[in-house]
Amino acid sequence: MVFGNRPPEGIRSRNETVTPTRPETEPAMSEQTKTDRVIIFDTTLRDGEQSPGISLDAGEKLEIAEQLARLGVDYIEAGFPIASQGDFEAVHAIASSIEGPTICGLSRTAHKDIDRCWEAIEPAAQRRIHTFIATSPTHMEHKLKMSPAQVLAEATSAVTRAREYTDDVEFSPEDASRSDFDFMCDVLQAAVDAGAGTLNIPDTVGFATPVEWAARIRAIRERVSGNYVLSTHCHNDLGLAVANSLAAVEAGARQVECTINGIGERAGNAAMEEIVMAIRTRPDTYADIEVDIRTEELAKSSRIVSRLTGYPVQYNKAVVGRNAFAHEAGIHQHGVLNERTTYEIMDPAAVGQGESQLVLGKHSGRAAFRDALQKLGHDIQGDALNAAFTRFKELADRKVQLSDADLEALAIEELGGSIDHAYEFVSLDVRGGNLSTPSADLVMRVDGEEVSASCEGDGMVDASCTAIKQATGAEGRMTDYNVTSVTGGVDALADVALTFESNDGVKVSGRGLSTDVVEASARAFIGALNKIARIRESGEDPNAVDRPGHIG
Repeated sequence: MVFGNRPPEGIRSRNETVTPTRPETEPAMSEQTKTDRVIIFDTTLRDGEQSPGISLDAGEKLEIAEQLARLGVDYIEAGFPIASQGDFEAVHAIASSIEGPTICGLSRTAHKDIDRCWEAIEPAAQRRIHTFIATSPTHMEHKLKMSPAQVLAEATSAVTRAREYTDDVEFSPEDASRSDFDFMCDVLQAAVDAGAGTLNIPDTVGFATPVEWAARIRAIRERVSGNYVLSTHCHNDLGLAVANSLAAVEAGARQVECTINGIGERAGNAAMEEIVMAIRTRPDTYADIEVDIRTEELAKSSRIVSRLTGYPVQYNKAVVGRNAFAHEAGIHQHGVLNERTTYEIMDPAAVGQGESQLVLGKHSGRAAFRDALQKLGHDIQGDALNAAFTRFKELADRKVQLSDADLEALAIEELGGSIDHAYEFVSLDVRGGNLSTPSADLVMRVDGEEVSASCEGDGMVDASCTAIKQATGAEGRMTDYNVTSVTGGVDALADVALTFESNDGVKVSGRGLSTDVVEASARAFIGALNKIARIRESGEDPNAVDRPGHIG
């Protein structure tokens, strides 16, 4: 755990610039050790803000803190007050206005740090001072330039100073996973003896693995005596932050330090949403362990933190990612339609994600496709459904994901699929540009027989429509032509609507859909010619066929 943008380390002397005064109303910590409730200590605003490129102002920190309070976290580590005047002001603003969680400030062991930390958090109804010093050989030698004896003395002095302000003091031996166990336990025991009520064990560089981390937590519990809450703070350098945190819980830790979306130094911290939902989802593993988090606020919290920090949430992020409850594979979609729990171990509504999402793409099945159309108000069955599904698969191979608007346009185009068509589109190859005459090579079925035609035109659309006329023998003129984009983006479906009037006075409309404008135009023209063929075969009144609302 790397603790903030701090001034250079060194041996500190006692700083008496502030006279400590401890309020008589400070809450005692002893009751917390009697429950199996896991305390959620959120450090999004402190360790999370240390992510490269993140710099939150006081207003942004306050907005996140308000959401953390709604979420129901137990502690908000609001910042590192001595790091800068801006950080001090942000912590002070949070302490002055946020109700519910205990407000915590981070401090090195220097007394001036602790005094400044207290000034920042003092307005809060409930407050904690969190002080730390490194205990690993590499940190003591290369960063602190201190001997083990000096580190032990600093830890004792810091906790003693903090206890002059408040009974709620947390101590952390930085780089605990690489510290000599015996020495670290000596420092921890000294911190408890000096009055620390919480011992936080940080895997500062994400070095630990779950089995060894759990063993270390158990060993600390056995070795260090006293009345304290054991906490864990894990980094994600090897992708094990959540696993290590949960292993620590199983081993007896009853506070977890974590961040929204897992943001933090380097590869980040343990993600709160994953820890909370793992405990909630697996009561068989975490028996009689509770977390007091309003899980329905998790997705909203994720979005707020992402928006204000500028750090996007990966699509496949557990619990809060865009795809966390999305299904595209046909087998999965069919299962979820029959019973959600076949492929979902959590209820998306329970974490604020709304409903399960059946994403329609090339892997989707017929059941999900029909379900999506029914939700849009199109109950297509039989041959019409088969035709529409075939077109859907064809389009899905070109466009990664089809939106509701895409499906609606497809349904309208294919709703007449149960009708036998005189003309069917097979393939189209076009060439264009300003260096040659546009041309089109068309293959289509005319009364079940494949017919080929090659034509030139003023443009690729004109060449294609001329080829269709040649293949079908149609005569007449196009009286209206319109192209719209169904959705945004370069892969949007083109929706072409046109009107064609035959030489014998039959006027019809046609509609085509494709990611390619030229193909959509060809399909629209063929659709119009099919209407003319049906009119002539049935003897319908040509003027009644294309009345408003009629779908051909």
